[in-house]
Amino acid sequence: MGRTSDARNKILEAARTLIEQRGYSALGVAEICTAAGVPKGSFYHFFASKQALALTVIDEHWTAQQQQWSELLGSARAPLERLRDLFEATEEFQRAGRQEAGLVVGCLFGNLAAELSNQVPEIRDRLQEIFEAQIDMIEKVIVEAKDAGQAGPAVDTRDAARSIVAQIEGRVLLAKLLDDPAQLGTLWQNSLGLLQVPAAARPAGV
Repeated sequence: MGRTSDARNKILEAARTLIEQRGYSALGVAEICTAAGVPKGSFYHFFASKQALALTVIDEHWTAQQQQWSELLGSARAPLERLRDLFEATEEFQRAGRQEAGLVVGCLFGNLAAELSNQVPEIRDRLQEIFEAQIDMIEKVIVEAKDAGQAGPAVDTRDAARSIVAQIEGRVLLAKLLDDPAQLGTLWQNSLGLLQVPAAARPAGV
């Protein structure tokens, strides 16, 4: 059982790395297995197709990211501070990825959405579900901020949450293009404006 699980994990890790670095369409099963150091027959023992593998990679990546987002956005800190924590963690993730891979790899979800949204409906639909879940999580924090008078009374919480998710994805894409994680440094200030945060409600140092 241990060896079987180990082989599956190797395939998933190799696939995630290759998808981040090269995209999905150009990859073949043989290349993934070579990178994972497992025989090709092992692939079809665990996954019915390359698409099934990609969906599993997406789900496992989201499980880890969702846990991190839940911890950051569900902490006892003030709502605006939780948002800033999320932005800082996102930038740090890209910095760590650059140190490990030698370049900014961007967002797995954003990369796949740009590459496959018009090609693979099953992957597109799963990514839509994930982005909606992200919007839900951020909207809850914005609602808290608005109720506490830390966001403008006219702010549409759903639209603002959607704009923040879009801003995160856009900034990560720019960071990838320029190979510069510092491109994410504007997320905080931009969001303060988007949420119409009164000067008196801004955290210290802002």
